[in-house]
Amino acid sequence: MTRTDTPPAWDERTQLTTFLDYARDTARAKCEDVSAESARKAPLPGSPLMTLSGLINHLRWVEYFWFQVVFLGEEDEGPWTDEDPDREMRIAVDFPLPDLLEEYAEQASRYRELVAAHDLDTKAKRTNSSGRQVDLRWILLHLTEETARHNGHLDILCELVDGTTGV
Repeated sequence: MTRTDTPPAWDERTQLTTFLDYARDTARAKCEDVSAESARKAPLPGSPLMTLSGLINHLRWVEYFWFQVVFLGEEDEGPWTDEDPDREMRIAVDFPLPDLLEEYAEQASRYRELVAAHDLDTKAKRTNSSGRQVDLRWILLHLTEETARHNGHLDILCELVDGTTGV
């Protein structure tokens, strides 16, 4: 996998999508060659759901929520419930990490097409948690921020579970 944060063109859309793709690719790269056991380890005593598998599944479902539920206005069919709002992280350990990574990559490809088909100023069909109607540009920025933040968590987990650093 080749990762780059340098866009092939300097227009706003290309810059935004390049950075999101770079953050996505970085998350996947951090999980390459991770054993099934390491992917399911939760080494932080205060965060029993914080696993490599859990974070990848979380990133996948966060994108689903923002693109399909908020932006497109579809019904929320995510794995979470009112009783278990972090269920996507809990159930991730029941799936092989390579499958989660593949689903995340396939979904990213579909969302690239969705983004390409809409103007950045297009407003979401639903509001965010503060009641504001965000646009596609904001969603791309938010997902880049969220993915980059969780890449830091993936760094810590990789080092704690198998000693890997520097990806």
